[in-house]
Order: sequence, then structure tokens, then C-alpha cells
Amino acid sequence: MTAADLEDEGAERLTAADREHLEASIRASVESRARGKHPFAALVVDGTGAVVAAFGNNSLPPDGDPTQHAELRAVAAAARTLTPGELARSTLYTSAEPCVMCSGAVYWSGISRVVYALSERRLLELTGDHPENPTFALPCRSVFAHGQRRIVVVGPELEEEAAVAHEGFWS
Repeated sequence: MTAADLEDEGAERLTAADREHLEASIRASVESRARGKHPFAALVVDGTGAVVAAFGNNSLPPDGDPTQHAELRAVAAAARTLTPGELARSTLYTSAEPCVMCSGAVYWSGISRVVYALSERRLLELTGDHPENPTFALPCRSVFAHGQRRIVVVGPELEEEAAVAHEGFWS
């Protein structure tokens, strides 16, 4: 199955609540950049619509930890707060498509839904071969397709809005 097939399979559309949370993650990515960090942000929303975790990226050298992507930080915080059943009803909203590492964290946490703005493909166009962001050409849908449970993926959505935080950052 190709990445395009995965994108079309069971495709869901952005709801009004999804848009609100995704816009919040994009605003937070701009704030992350303004604080001198990489321009990424993510939040986890539980099944009731409450934000239970929200983080920016903390992987910028020399002080950052390369494993502290915004998605991983948000998923880890949610996993410490929510029960497995609550995680299964939660959604990760992120300003950029989860990388392989972050997709693994989503999978292992039990979160059942991901909504993202900027695709890995578009991110690569913006970052080029910048050493601080060696982008994988591996969509999160492809990672999730190899697991034993289904994770619903919505995205890319609001891609141009999300790209603004990256413009000029990686050059």
C-alpha cells in the first residue's frame, strides 16, 4: 500500500473542534520559535475535548535533547495523566506531522487519533538538509499501518498556516 493509498483510506475530515485545536498547536509553534526553540508544538486533547498536555519542541542544540520533540513531550505527559481508556479516546494535535520517533510514542501510548498541519514532505522542503532536522521521508500513516491497532490520521490540514513558523528559520 502506498502513502497515497493510506491517505485516502478511511480519510476523515477536519471538524470545527479539530480546527480550533490545530490552530492552537500552530500558534504554539510560533511561540516556540519566538522563545528561540525549533518551531514545533503539539497538544493532547482527551475525549471530552479538554487539553491535557501542550508542549513546544525542546531539541534545539546545544542545550536541548534530540528526543524532546513536541509530540513526544505531549504524549508522555498525557500518558502520565490519563488512564489507558482515556488515552484511547484522545487525539494528538500537532503543528507538523509526527516523525517516526513521535509516531512510535503515539502508538505505544494508546492514543487513537492524530491531526497534523504540516506534512513531512512540506517540512523537508522548508528545512532542506539542515543538520538540526534530518527529516524522514516516512509518513506517520506508513508507520501506523505496520502496527496492530488502527490510529486515525487527519492531515495535512492548514499546511500553509503552519509553514509560516518555519519560513526563514532553517536558513
